[in-house]
Amino acid sequence: MQENDGPSAKRLKLNSDGPLKAEISPEPLSPPQTNTKIPRLCPYLDTINRQYLDFDFEKLCSVSLTRINVYACLVCGKYFQGRGTNTHAYTHSVAEGHHVYLNLHTLKFYCLPDNYEIIDSSLDDIKYVLNPTFTSEHIQNLDGSTKLSRAIDGSLYMPGIVGLNNIKANDYCNVVLQALSHVAPLRNYFLREENYSKVKRPPGDSSYLLVQRFGELMRKLWNPRNFKAHVSPHEMLQAVVLWSKKRFQFTQQGDPIDFLSWFLNALHKALNGTKKKDSSIIYKSFLGNMKIFTRKIPPIEMDEKQKRTLMQTSEYQEVQTESTFLYLTCDLPPPPLFIDEFKENIIPQVNLYQLLNKFNGQSEKEYKTYKENFLKRFEITRLPPYLILYIKRFTKNTFFIEKNPTIVNFPVKNVDFGEFLTPDVKAKHKNTVYDLVANIVHDGEPTKGTYRVHILQKSTGQWHEMQDLHVTDILPQMITLTEAYIQIYELRT
Repeated sequence: MQENDGPSAKRLKLNSDGPLKAEISPEPLSPPQTNTKIPRLCPYLDTINRQYLDFDFEKLCSVSLTRINVYACLVCGKYFQGRGTNTHAYTHSVAEGHHVYLNLHTLKFYCLPDNYEIIDSSLDDIKYVLNPTFTSEHIQNLDGSTKLSRAIDGSLYMPGIVGLNNIKANDYCNVVLQALSHVAPLRNYFLREENYSKVKRPPGDSSYLLVQRFGELMRKLWNPRNFKAHVSPHEMLQAVVLWSKKRFQFTQQGDPIDFLSWFLNALHKALNGTKKKDSSIIYKSFLGNMKIFTRKIPPIEMDEKQKRTLMQTSEYQEVQTESTFLYLTCDLPPPPLFIDEFKENIIPQVNLYQLLNKFNGQSEKEYKTYKENFLKRFEITRLPPYLILYIKRFTKNTFFIEKNPTIVNFPVKNVDFGEFLTPDVKAKHKNTVYDLVANIVHDGEPTKGTYRVHILQKSTGQWHEMQDLHVTDILPQMITLTEAYIQIYELRT
């Protein structure tokens, strides 16, 4: 159904060369049934209920489920199609006496059933909630501002520190989205829609939807003029379900590291990223380089002499390969199998630096395949501006998933990753000191647990714990006592 705004009328004029011809009028003529009037003020503005307005959900008509010409009723908050006679919005306005509507695409306000456009600056706050915009100056001051914002219900919130709705089982997505929203270059890039709105894509490529929805979510999370102190990621998650071909859903629990890995690569591809390190904002922020040294292990049944002979062959020589990474996988030591002398379970602990020794270029780790075993060692050759650590807690086999509860002791500031670089590589880096900006935690059983995230608010230096809609302050000393799962570190500049 087309929007009944008065289609361009055709006038007939006499052509000197022959018969009558149709000419498009430069000024559309309104059909009699629409009664469209000039823009003016509206006497029904006091009927608007801002507390009912929620623009986080899909922009489709609540009756016909169409996405064409959808209007939001600013009295009850419901979405309806069209505004001409016999449309769902028109019928709703007559039946319920709700007169003020907003076109969700053009951001224009109308009064129904009289069908005239409303021009009033008092409605600008509604327009801004639907489509927040940020200037370059505003973005530059985000990490230095300590100004609190006030929601419609009077509650105070800090832009960027707002909860995300858990629709059913999407907390594994929420923690990743919250963590990424505090990666400054990524956030700054997506707060300005013009940065990615002109990215060229092949015909029929719908990946732009994922980029667009992530940008919208980022702007809503950092909106200083929200009507409420939380945001629903519904449209963002709908795009994730569609683009991942239902691999990730918000009706069943998933793994944040799987989602993070897929999401970063999907965004990179949607932004026309290539293998070059500066080809997208994703690679500019997270991409690092390493060397991987691999050598085959001789069969265990051989004696030492046979092994030495076999090690001289080319098949068992160490092979070096170059690789990139978006995150580093840290392996936890196996937890103790026995209880202590007081008949209580031991809480195993390990230092973060001990886990990072895996990447010093010297430590070897055994990897098993179905037929052969290998020894690998890893040497980091370039550190990214933002370093993601994945602490591998879950072991999966055919029958069950086992969780390693080992606590990782880590500092939240001044983590020097240069200690694990070779002298030549370290000399190429001006700085190797990182600070923690986000810490994702898993609680509970492997398949039934929940996720929460710790976020640093740079302007105040305060840490916040966020679990869906719940946002609370937390001391940095308490963060190190949790079962950390994914961490994001920022290079100190």
